[in-house]
Amino acid sequence: MTDITYYVAMPFLQDDTGAPVAGTAEECHSQATALRRAEMLARMAGHVGAVAFSRTGDPMIGEFSEARLLRKFGQVPEDIGGL
Repeated sequence: MTDITYYVAMPFLQDDTGAPVAGTAEECHSQATALRRAEMLARMAGHVGAVAFSRTGDPMIGEFSEARLLRKFGQVPEDIGGL
């Protein structure tokens, strides 16, 4: 099967100590949509930031490349390698 690229927007919130924590990721139809959605999520009440990223892989076998960061908005941890 051909590799598929998924585009994702994911907000960040603060935990009880004030540290940023990832919220629920949202799949988007395109890179442009993921960028717009992440920017909107970063501005929503209760959110401190957001990221837009993509992942490419074969969903039939469950193998995907590492996430490729498209852009950060607001307060986002430096190390987001676990996306």
